Amino acid sequence: MSPKPQGKPQGEIRQSQLITTFGPGSMLDLPDHSVLVAGLSFWTQGGEVISEPRLCRKVAKVLDVPTIELRTPPAADDDPNAPSKGIAAFQFPEWFVTQDDLGRPGGFRSRTLVHRKALTRGKYIDRDQVKRSVVPVRFVRACRSGHIADVDWYYFVHNGKSDCAKQQKLLFLDERGTSGDLSEVFVRCECKQERSMAQAATPGMSALGLCDGGRPWLGPYTAERCGEPSRLLIRTASNSYFPQLMSVISLPERSSEVRQAVDAVWSFLELVESVDDLRYERKKAKVKEALEGFSDDEVMQEIEARRPGSQKQEKSVKVAEIETLIGSKDELGEDRPEGVFYARALPREVWDKPWMSSIERVVLVHRLREVVAQVGFTRFESAAPDVEGELDIGVKRASLALEPTWLPAFENKGEGIFLQFKNSAIQDWLKGDTVVKRSLMLAGGFQAWKDEHPGANRKFPDLPYLMLHSFSHLLITAVALGCGYPASSLRERIYALPNIGYGVLLYTGTSDSEGTLGGLVQVGRRIAENVRSALDLAMLCSNDPVCSQHDPASRPEQRFLHGAACHGCLLISETSCEQQNDFLDRALVVATVQGLGCEFFKED
Repeated sequence: MSPKPQGKPQGEIRQSQLITTFGPGSMLDLPDHSVLVAGLSFWTQGGEVISEPRLCRKVAKVLDVPTIELRTPPAADDDPNAPSKGIAAFQFPEWFVTQDDLGRPGGFRSRTLVHRKALTRGKYIDRDQVKRSVVPVRFVRACRSGHIADVDWYYFVHNGKSDCAKQQKLLFLDERGTSGDLSEVFVRCECKQERSMAQAATPGMSALGLCDGGRPWLGPYTAERCGEPSRLLIRTASNSYFPQLMSVISLPERSSEVRQAVDAVWSFLELVESVDDLRYERKKAKVKEALEGFSDDEVMQEIEARRPGSQKQEKSVKVAEIETLIGSKDELGEDRPEGVFYARALPREVWDKPWMSSIERVVLVHRLREVVAQVGFTRFESAAPDVEGELDIGVKRASLALEPTWLPAFENKGEGIFLQFKNSAIQDWLKGDTVVKRSLMLAGGFQAWKDEHPGANRKFPDLPYLMLHSFSHLLITAVALGCGYPASSLRERIYALPNIGYGVLLYTGTSDSEGTLGGLVQVGRRIAENVRSALDLAMLCSNDPVCSQHDPASRPEQRFLHGAACHGCLLISETSCEQQNDFLDRALVVATVQGLGCEFFKED
């Protein structure tokens, strides 16, 4: 394939959509073209630099590069005289079908299937010299590694190689029904050979041949070795593109302050080998002034980290966040206009109710900043971060550029509510026989999912994560009714770290001023009432008893990652959920009509 970038601007999309929906390698329908968004090397240099050292270090490790820069996607310029800005896109697919019906006997619709090279000024001129309008074909082929290409239609319809391509025999796409089902769609060659598109979608048949490793979004001649069976992909299907995102919440990093202080007096500390040596150096006026407020342990850790061969491990994304949120201080961060994080603990007497007995702390986050970067993408199956917010280095992700030096990113500035759960309450709940039994049932559903997705790297989270995740969805629905934000503008972070703590953070997740209205913090002052509403909401679903009696391992339903969960109770906007609406079960939160006895919140 030799894709060609579209010459003039063909359409506009929001900057954040270039990261969450239409990043490099995604397919996009413009007013006059169907295109494949090009890789980063074809973009105009990104916009503003986003400073977030913690995320930069994490992403650089995932990509195995020394350093990486985060930038906003390039913004369009309305000035017609200004140099062209934006992103490039390649025409894709290169096969089209005529729009009008050829009128085949039998009453079904038949259209000619033509390649881009057969078009004249965007029209197909048939053998009768009739100009026919065309539209891009909706079928392409791809593999789980993200590679994508046009279907070799001559190969498919003949079930192998043939001379029809050289003889320029015509191909037709016949729709022998009105349902649009693949079993009613046939590809037909002028030589009388035909084949159902249902065979292209049948797993294990390899009807489309092996993947040739095509990466057209990175430009010509960028294919890599693959050899996986090609799979049929509908251009507009929801599984055609899953951006792999990594995000962190900007925190007041004390380690960065220690680093700056040590930098200022490094000439004095370079030869320090022990705490006694450090205390001797502290007696010097310049060193004493620079290290004021920092303990000997903090300074020694920074000194040791600078030694050659140091193996200092950085904390995972969520570990660093929850340690800040459960800090002993009532005020977290600095209340400065330019500050990116400021939170205050809500006094217990404000929210202390019987149903809140398992809650240890409520924190109102008046100001926070989330930075989201796209690292790569996958097709057919998503690859979300693990329960600690880290990306699996071993996942097969498609690259955004051949040699990435920067990644597209955006920042959300908003507010939030954090609920810390008591470790003892979680551990006591896990000991229950009914909880263990429910855990085995949910794990059985996950194993059934694994059987359906061989090669997937996803791991089954611990039961506390499932309970907190389900509780978070319920709370988002309850809070959205009174905070002034739509539920789709709220996001969640689940913290289920046995050695550190358990908690749920709800925060606004928009990249504009909508996320800083103050409504979420105001609702947080009435958090007890909102938790009560969330629990009441979970007890009965409009789809009960079918919802509550769902067996995760049930093959006919294919809802392996859900317990008692459906669109009537737990499922929310996927942009709000950190697990794409998987791993949910309200039976772990409250008692349902099935009465399993495995609920965390017991009736008062």
